Amino acid sequence: MADIIKDSEIKMKKAVDVLKQKFLALRTGRATPAIVEHLKVEYYGAQTPLLQLAGISVPEAHTITINAYDKGAIKDIEKAIMKSDLGVTPKVDGGVIRLSFPPLTEERRRELVKVIKKEAEEAKVVIRNLRREAMDLLKASKEKKEISEDIEKMKEEEAQKLTDQEIKEIDRIAGLKEKEIMEV
Repeated sequence: MADIIKDSEIKMKKAVDVLKQKFLALRTGRATPAIVEHLKVEYYGAQTPLLQLAGISVPEAHTITINAYDKGAIKDIEKAIMKSDLGVTPKVDGGVIRLSFPPLTEERRRELVKVIKKEAEEAKVVIRNLRREAMDLLKASKEKKEISEDIEKMKEEEAQKLTDQEIKEIDRIAGLKEKEIMEV
């Protein structure tokens, strides 16, 4: 029975980690490689992460430079950036692509806060679904007489505590990201 709770804990932590990765890719007032490194580029017929096709650096607070390993991929990278929702136009300078991020407008900041709240809520739904799965497994074990009713209740309480803990962590992460975005 400890396996059910342990599996749920591992899956819940993974869901929180996924949310953290999504938040890293959200553009704040500063440029970071995480904003573009997971963009998918059509490269020789395959969707390839930009990180595998180019070196990404941040020479200034509002600029990202992308140096393609294969100069033939520059047009593909440029096209992928244009299709993305980054809101910037790439400037090709020889073998280097430059992305200049203007300061965020108040309207854009509010839109990003909505995105943060939506992503956080989706992560909470995943956590609650994992709790429900654990509860169902515990109930099935009790019905098969593998565990007693007391153990079932104890494990259900553990699952609920774990759920509450992870939801609190999601709220904390979302609050920090929201504060970072609203910072002028």
